[in-house]
Amino acid sequence: MRRISTDMPNNDAQFYLRRQEVDLNDIRTRIETGRKFNNLSDDPLSAAHSVRYASVLHRLEQYEKNAFYALDNLRITEGVYRQSVDVLQRIRELAVAGGNGVFTPDDMKTIGMEVNELLKELVTIANETGQDGARIFAGDKAFTEPFRLVEGTVDSGGENMVVRVEYRGAGASRRAETSQASYTDLDIGGGEAFWAEKMQIYSTFDATDYRARADGAFFIDGQEIQVTTGDTVAAIVAKINESPAPVKAYIDPTTRGLALEGANAHLIKAEDRQGSATLQELGIISANNDPSAPNWHPGARVSGGSVFDMVIRLRDALFRGDQDFVGSLGLGGMDLALGNTLSRVAELGSRMERVQATWERLNTEIPNTNAILARESGLDFASAATDLSMMDFAHKAALQTAARIIPPTLLDFLR
Repeated sequence: MRRISTDMPNNDAQFYLRRQEVDLNDIRTRIETGRKFNNLSDDPLSAAHSVRYASVLHRLEQYEKNAFYALDNLRITEGVYRQSVDVLQRIRELAVAGGNGVFTPDDMKTIGMEVNELLKELVTIANETGQDGARIFAGDKAFTEPFRLVEGTVDSGGENMVVRVEYRGAGASRRAETSQASYTDLDIGGGEAFWAEKMQIYSTFDATDYRARADGAFFIDGQEIQVTTGDTVAAIVAKINESPAPVKAYIDPTTRGLALEGANAHLIKAEDRQGSATLQELGIISANNDPSAPNWHPGARVSGGSVFDMVIRLRDALFRGDQDFVGSLGLGGMDLALGNTLSRVAELGSRMERVQATWERLNTEIPNTNAILARESGLDFASAATDLSMMDFAHKAALQTAARIIPPTLLDFLR
């Protein structure tokens, strides 16, 4: 049997009034935040969907930022790289003029002086810095000057002439994820951008009886090649050819040693993994395993020059007054340099087109995902406003009724 005291009507009225206030605060919070629910327990299914859609939306927005950055980076790279094309075009024009047989040796020497200055400008372009302070063509060695200019004395040319240009950068490795598990290369390494001929490296070490003495690995153009104990040179050749590296390997029929040939015009990068010495033992790289180029073994035969090598060779022929060389090998070297440079410009353009297409696709996916997220977690303001008005009216009516049913007494004032 329930005992009814004088406090029960008051306590019950306060309980139901507080519960109405909680409901009022809840719907007011929903209106303020614009969300259908304040806690995950309010609508577990919609909450689960909303969390998933919000996660997808966050990834898409990050992909969009990455695409913007990649597009800007590629535009800057292409703009700088096109300047090198203009310089090479001018050098080729001078090669055509110097090889037509109408200029005197002094005239050709004058042309050679201009080619030397254009060569310095070409090196300056190759060492250009981007908007973020990183060297554009240095690869992942972003703050290292990629090309070092070595000056000296040249026959018939005098002093302070460029005698060699060394590449000290690394292969392009920075990438941006522009969609799920899809990456865009941000850089083009100097060893690709400013190379003219396909490289060939021939080891003079007879590897007929070679056997790998321990498990190890080495890198060719950044691709890791695993070596197993007992591997022969033929097995190593097969592993290199099966890798994604743009290098063809074979056994030199004359020296019986390992030979590497680039699939396109670029600087081949070779390096033994720490603790391994496979390429050293095969006579490809030097014993110090210096990853910066050139690190070829002193006994290896290396061919295939850079764009700078082609320009230096042309300039020296102009200084000598060798019109036959200028009109044949000199001009041919410039054609190789321009051909590779133009193909790299096309490659940069293709990357830009891909990133642009990705950005346009993201501009469609992001609004669609936002609409789905709003449908799952967004509040219907018209319905919420109607509910708030009805609940507020009911709460005021309850307060008025409670005030009449439980009038204040003297005890209420004495508390």
